[in-house]
Order: sequence, then structure tokens, then C-alpha cells
Amino acid sequence: MAGSLRSRKRRDIEDASNDPIANSSSLDMSEPTSDIEIYAKEVLGALIKDNLPPTPNNFSLYFDRLLEDKSEHLRKQIHSMLELEEGNEDENTIILEQTLKKGFSSVKNILGVTANLYKNISLMTKILDKRKKELEEDLDLQGTMGVTKSLEDDILKLNGILRNQSTQMKSLYDETATIVKTVENETIFDNKFGVYNKRYLMTKIEQEIGLIKEFKHKSSLIMIELDRELKKTVGNDKAIVLMTRTIARLLLKTSRRSDTVAHYGNGVFSMLLKHTDIESAKKASERLCELVSNSNFFLADREIQLKISIGITEVMSEYSVEEIVVSALDGIEKAYTKTNIDFAVSVRTAEKPKEKEEE
Repeated sequence: MAGSLRSRKRRDIEDASNDPIANSSSLDMSEPTSDIEIYAKEVLGALIKDNLPPTPNNFSLYFDRLLEDKSEHLRKQIHSMLELEEGNEDENTIILEQTLKKGFSSVKNILGVTANLYKNISLMTKILDKRKKELEEDLDLQGTMGVTKSLEDDILKLNGILRNQSTQMKSLYDETATIVKTVENETIFDNKFGVYNKRYLMTKIEQEIGLIKEFKHKSSLIMIELDRELKKTVGNDKAIVLMTRTIARLLLKTSRRSDTVAHYGNGVFSMLLKHTDIESAKKASERLCELVSNSNFFLADREIQLKISIGITEVMSEYSVEEIVVSALDGIEKAYTKTNIDFAVSVRTAEKPKEKEEE
């Protein structure tokens, strides 16, 4: 009897949870009491309107995206709350990766010092052998020869010990090198510019393609580089690296938490803009170009106005990760072919591929 009552109660609970009218009335029972609660309901409503499941990831994406259109007061209020609860996992990962590489570098230096020590001991052995031959020619110094022979034996023993230890250390070094190489293949940050690396970027694009295939939303990819004409004008490699680092910092400053900022390679950066269509990506690129142009760079007594070129493309499930990246890079080339254009949309993935004609 008790079991049947429990079963009936469980069915009643399940029926109530599946009843949209019951759910909506229960939601309306408690009215939001703060701006943050009102905003949270708005985010949830936007997700439902766009037919997206209200998962933590999707909620976070829409939370950041909708916030851009809110008042400065609300943005400051919410950002101050987010700073209190935000973790520093990424920062800790960067520090861990940097420490690991420094540790490997130290092991490498130890091996170098040991090799030099072994080389010096070998040199000492040769010098001792040379002096021994010189003493053998002087018959009056037979007593000294005995001492020299003992010293030679001691040095040869030490030389043998050092040789064995050098072999062991080289083996340990090779082991460490293999471990570090394995870890490097799994790292997600670019130490030079303080953003994500190419491997992580490609992984995130592949994941986004899968999500787009499932939920049919729009996302964009933009590629950014320091203007080539500006680099030619500067003509100083160290200054170009510093300017490129400045660009990386500005990208991090202007990006949303849901955006993936990465160094693709050779000073070219990328931003994966989730749930962002081409028009919104163009607006984001425009803001980024304006932010960069307002950031001056000082080289000795020269003041240089920074400038970037951006390629934009849509992330579409019909294309591979490599094709999408190439399309965004083509957008940069397109921007260079037009006068006074800082960014351009690549047409390669703007349209779906044509279906194969029937024979």
C-alpha cells in the first residue's frame, strides 16, 4: 500500500514537472526583487525564444551577449558581482605551464654544466699524462713518479664515476624531455602573448561546429593581424613584437567571457564569437578597430597609431575547421585589397556549398 502511494506521488510530481502551465505559474509566484533577477529572467526568455536549451554554457553566452545592450549602471553592477565569483583557473594554468618549462630549462642547464665538468676532468687527465711523460725523462725524480701515479689513479677513478653519472643524467634528461613534450602537446596557452594557442583554438572551433549542427545557431570567426603597411613603416622587429603584444592585450580587454581569443601563429590572432552572426561580428570588429586606433604606441620619441586588419567568416557546420580558418584569413587579404577598409567578410563560407548535380 505504501509502495503504491509512493509510486502515485512520484507520477504526480513528474506530471507537474512536465506541465508548462503549472511551471509558468510557479515561476510567476515569486516576482524578481532586483535588477540582476530581472535580467536573469530576460536571459532565460531569450534562450527559450531562440529554441536553445537553457544549459549553463548557453545561459552564460546569452548572459554576456545581452549585457552589451544594457545601461552602463547595470553593466557595472553585474561586472562587479562577476569579479567576486570569478575564478583564476586560467591564470593558474598559465603559471603551471610556465613553471614546467622553466623546470625543464633548469634540467637542461644542469646537464650542460655536468658535460662541461666532465670535459674539464678529461682535459685534466690529458695534462696529467703529459706531465707524467715529462717526469719519466728525468731519472732523478723517481719518488715524484710514485706520487704522480697515485694521483693519476685517483683522477681516473673520478673520471669513471663522472662518466657514469653523466650517462645517468642524460637518461634522466631524455625522460624529462619526453614528459615536457607530452605536456606541451596538451597546453592551451601561448606564453608569448598570454592568450590561448592554436591547438586550443582549433579544438574550440570543432566543438562549435558540432553545436551549430545540433542547435542551428549562428557563430562567427574573426582573424586579426597588425597592419602590414604599419609593420613595414616601423621596420623594427622588437617594436613589432611589442605592438603585437599590445594588440593581444586589447583583444582580451574587448572580448566577452564566452569568446575564445587565441594566437593562430606569426602574429595573427583569432576570436571565436559564439552565438554571433555576421552583422554582429562586423560591429564587434568595428569596435575593436576603433579601440586599437585609439591606443597609441611610443617608439623612442615617435608616437605611432596602431592599426589592424580583420577577416570575418561564418562558422558553418558544412565546412571543416581548416576551411573556416582559411576563409577568415582570406577575409584579411580581402580587406587589404580595398582602400580604407579595416575588415572584410570572406565569401567562401557565406553560402552553403552547392549540391552535386545528378548525372
